[in-house]
Amino acid sequence: MYIIPIAWIYVALMMAVAEATSSNGTLLGALMTFVLYGVLPIGLILYFMGSPGRKRAIREREKHEASGEALPVQPNTSSEPAADAVPAVRKEP
Repeated sequence: MYIIPIAWIYVALMMAVAEATSSNGTLLGALMTFVLYGVLPIGLILYFMGSPGRKRAIREREKHEASGEALPVQPNTSSEPAADAVPAVRKEP
């Protein structure tokens, strides 16, 4: 899903590098090229792509609030243990 935004950021980065290394180019121009051709459009695209997920989460939250039940708790899927599950390490005297 993110292959096209990654590829476009790469293209914009290469455009900025070409402008920075050009004899007529400047670093400011390269920065503006990267921001205006890369970061800004990709940020907008990713924001619009995430819109259905945000709407779905809002609807689900409103549904749970209307029914009076609590939101389901997501299980910890990370590989790190919970902070209180790690025993304290002490040096023996």
